[in-house]
Amino acid sequence: MNPKPPYTIGITGGSGSGKTHFLKTLSTHFTEGDVCLLSQDHYYKPIHQQPRDENGVENFDLPISIDRELFHADLLKLKSGQPIQKKEYTFNKPTAQPHILELKPAPILIVEGLFVQYFEEIDALLDLKIFMEAKVHLKVARRIKRDQTERGYDVADVLYRFEHHVMPVFESLIEPLKHKADFIIPNNYNVEVSATVIAGFLKSRQ
Repeated sequence: MNPKPPYTIGITGGSGSGKTHFLKTLSTHFTEGDVCLLSQDHYYKPIHQQPRDENGVENFDLPISIDRELFHADLLKLKSGQPIQKKEYTFNKPTAQPHILELKPAPILIVEGLFVQYFEEIDALLDLKIFMEAKVHLKVARRIKRDQTERGYDVADVLYRFEHHVMPVFESLIEPLKHKADFIIPNNYNVEVSATVIAGFLKSRQ
């Protein structure tokens, strides 16, 4: 008898909308082994394969920046009960030593990233779709904090990418899919209540 396939949740939204913070808050409602997280962030193509804009700056905010086929293949493996290994993506930190991530199947499978709804083959595998949104000034502030700490970009670089890469893609490709989400969660200040509600719903299915 085949095991029950995991209940698969897709979490998307613009850069800086607080997807990671929401996931951390949501995870506090579960024990280890209940949830498996597959993040699109670890499926970026190598930096030398990234598209560049007219000023020669790598654009990580386009669908073609992602290894779409591998992302889909690994999602299918997890849904079928197979564990996967994935090298951590280190973005603009050439001296960083990437970890090998070991993802094990779990009753709840969360797929997170900018394009989980935009990629039709990923979207078709989702049982629940959550769209995170936040005010623009908060998204900019969060992006600055994250990219300085995790990706080694200075403020001018972050602001350039936000204006020329992040917002055009969000407005043209990501935001139009918001109406297809099952839940739209505002993440301007506190997501405790939203995380509690979603956790309660998920536990009711177990």
